[in-house]
Amino acid sequence: MLHFMQDIYYAEKLGVRSMAKLARGVDNKGLKDAILAHREQSQHQIERLDQVFEALGKRAKGKACAAMNGLAEEGEEAVEEFDKGPVLDAALIAYGQAIEHYEIARYGAMVAWAKQLGLAEAANLLQQTLDEEKANDGLLNDLAERVLNPAASKEESDEDDDDGEKDEGEGIDESDEPNGEGKKKRAKK
Repeated sequence: MLHFMQDIYYAEKLGVRSMAKLARGVDNKGLKDAILAHREQSQHQIERLDQVFEALGKRAKGKACAAMNGLAEEGEEAVEEFDKGPVLDAALIAYGQAIEHYEIARYGAMVAWAKQLGLAEAANLLQQTLDEEKANDGLLNDLAERVLNPAASKEESDEDDDDGEKDEGEGIDESDEPNGEGKKKRAKK
């Protein structure tokens, strides 16, 4: 449990830094507002984690998390590589949901372990955060399905109509594969 606590502590702090960068790349106001609200909420989640560390008699500290570093890096790369607009916004929601799912898995395990260990206060604090993470995932999913995925699809469809052809095979880079089989690269649309 302590390992997961240190992992998620690091993840939440990294998330606070990353969300500010991601919000600058977002075009959709609803998504930008959701990211910034979750950033503020994450500050409170860090405070709860501080309380759980205290309840465990441990110093609050993070431990680098390769999974979260990778997810944050992917989101930041998308902002740098893609044009601002619906396609980037849809991609950022997918990155955001990957982070939410990681956090949901971690918090879910810690809640179960805290209950098993008879740490009712810790379980309650962790459950509050788990509930928030699930709600954020639902919000992102709703925004993606109702607004951003249709807008991204329309933008992509409009680009296909402009030249009369679909861009089949765009983004294939065979140089990454030793056997010559292509590896999909991100399209810059």
